Amino acid sequence: MSTPVLQLQGVHTHIGAYHILHGVDLAVPAGQVTMLLGRNGAGKSTTLRTIMGLWATSQGSVHFKGRQIGGPRLEAGRPAGSGQLTTPDIAQLGIAYVPEAMGIFTDLTVQENMVLAARSARRAAELDTTRLEWIFGLFPALKKFWLYPAGKLSGGQKQMLAVARAIVEPRELILIDEPSKGLAPSIINNLIDAFRQLKAQNTTILLVEQNFQMAKALGDGVAVMDNGRIVHAGAMGELAEDESMQHRLLGLSLGAHQ
Repeated sequence: MSTPVLQLQGVHTHIGAYHILHGVDLAVPAGQVTMLLGRNGAGKSTTLRTIMGLWATSQGSVHFKGRQIGGPRLEAGRPAGSGQLTTPDIAQLGIAYVPEAMGIFTDLTVQENMVLAARSARRAAELDTTRLEWIFGLFPALKKFWLYPAGKLSGGQKQMLAVARAIVEPRELILIDEPSKGLAPSIINNLIDAFRQLKAQNTTILLVEQNFQMAKALGDGVAVMDNGRIVHAGAMGELAEDESMQHRLLGLSLGAHQ
């Protein structure tokens, strides 16, 4: 089995008075697509936000490539809170995050959104043209609307831009929250192709998704959440072939999602 590039051990997250994550254990192998599934409210989005440092880890630890990036303590003897890196620090390590709300700047052009997402470019002329053409090949609409305000794009085009911003430069790990939500099947197929190409480049992906067919098409491994805990982890193929397991863990059957 591939060495985990990301590992959560006993992670608890509190948001105000609410205890959302209850001891999450999750290993994301390098170079694979790991699906994070579960019913609405299970804690999937909170898990991604905790990894990115948007919510603090109140107990347990988050490690990326062996380095602790989240947790109440970095090491014994240091003050509480010293183990939690800031979100910008975590992003600088090579982790990109595509939130469910997409996180694009609607008043800026597509071009300006891409430049802002690139760490090594301050203007469009400094973007990696080879990589940009590859992105245009995945999402031709972005080239067509390059100088248009992002707020005027369709829902599917905005999702394409959100993903494109995350991959404008190579990242070792990408966290993506429900990219197919509300999208037409043709756009979902574009996203599947994009994620497959990223995986072929040895990019590790942790993907929250409600569309079981997309999960089945992409996932190498799967973790299922319920009530703020991981209740199942294994091969995606095993879950895809077991209707009783799907019903027990997710409340669905494979037949209903074909």
